[in-house]
Amino acid sequence: MAVPGMKEEELALIKSALLLGFLQRVFQRDARILEQSGLLKSPEAYVELIRGGERRAALVLSEIQGNLRERNIAIERIHQDENGIQAEYRCRGYRGNMRILWAGLQQEITSRMRAYLNGTVQGPGSSRRERMEKGNLKAHLLP
Repeated sequence: MAVPGMKEEELALIKSALLLGFLQRVFQRDARILEQSGLLKSPEAYVELIRGGERRAALVLSEIQGNLRERNIAIERIHQDENGIQAEYRCRGYRGNMRILWAGLQQEITSRMRAYLNGTVQGPGSSRRERMEKGNLKAHLLP
């Protein structure tokens, strides 16, 4: 359900917050698996790289959360299922829902993961490829 008067930029902030929260959990899980697997002779370098990506994602997420607070937007609940991620949010007193499907999420997560691991973090949609692919990841507002 769309919130009356909500701008596209505000929806993009919610979507980015959801993506970055998910990306942080992916980084944490991957680092834990590398540390505990015993398959690598020296996993420290790989884990350090992943933890650096996690820190960069956390920094950007913190900025986004500040922007959401300034706009009086709060993500109240996040739920994952076999179809994707669904969020319930509040915007200036109204309640809304957003769903991001796994098909689009996977491509976006992979792109952002590469950027955060490389240390070349730019704003979402800032690269030419991301702008071209922007249409492939749509946040679906629930009725």
